[in-house]
Amino acid sequence: MQSLSLIDTWPVKNAATAVIARDGRILGQHGDQDREFALASVTKLLSAAAILLAVEEGALELDDPAGPEGSTVRHLLAHASGLDFSEDLIRARPGHRRVYSNLGINVLAETFTERAEMPFAEYLREGIFEPLGMTSTRLEGAPAAGGFSTVADLSRFAAELQAPQVLHPDTIALATQVAFPGLDGVLPGFGRQNPNDWGLGFEIRDGKHPHWTGSRNSPQTFGHFGQAGTFLWVDPVAEVACVTLTDRNFSTWSAEAWPVYSDAILAELAG
Repeated sequence: MQSLSLIDTWPVKNAATAVIARDGRILGQHGDQDREFALASVTKLLSAAAILLAVEEGALELDDPAGPEGSTVRHLLAHASGLDFSEDLIRARPGHRRVYSNLGINVLAETFTERAEMPFAEYLREGIFEPLGMTSTRLEGAPAAGGFSTVADLSRFAAELQAPQVLHPDTIALATQVAFPGLDGVLPGFGRQNPNDWGLGFEIRDGKHPHWTGSRNSPQTFGHFGQAGTFLWVDPVAEVACVTLTDRNFSTWSAEAWPVYSDAILAELAG
């Protein structure tokens, strides 16, 4: 895919990318697929998958109380608990505003550990990484942003999100639908969105503008980007996913480059 060479024009020292079909085939790749990068908030996708697996296995229920009073596992996954980004403060009542919260994801992991009596990082490794062959992926520190991985490993995860083998397809379908529709909130790096739609751990593109995906991405596109200069999106309409990792933090360069890049990929695939 010629469009993937666009990453060579970015103001970054190292970058790698891959485009993955719904059946798991690698349609194109560019850069070192085995180079390790910090994921920052792309880690949330991995942690959310582990929590969803725990729900499937009965260790948790989506409507179990967790976090602030009135909040549940579902609220925390959907950034609808009202918890502050990082401080132990409540910014809104559960279900009333989309407050993007690293703390909420970390509280979820702590809740799992308390109830399952198993370290969250261990469960993530055994439940998600090992079955998918993600041998170069690890969690160091906070479940919200402490992940490290490679494009090769995340391509396996992107294939799982499109054609689930570890999680049940119904779980992925539920997690990538809007949870608590109509909530406004700030999308970090892109300002207030009305609404700021989110699934269960997965950000949903919907009609957001501006956004880090492209104008050609369908409203059903879901995924996440990270402040480390990383992103993963899945477009179920185009039946394709893209993983891109860099070693330069998110800023104006990425807000400008990523949508153009995503549009170029989708245009090339459309022929």
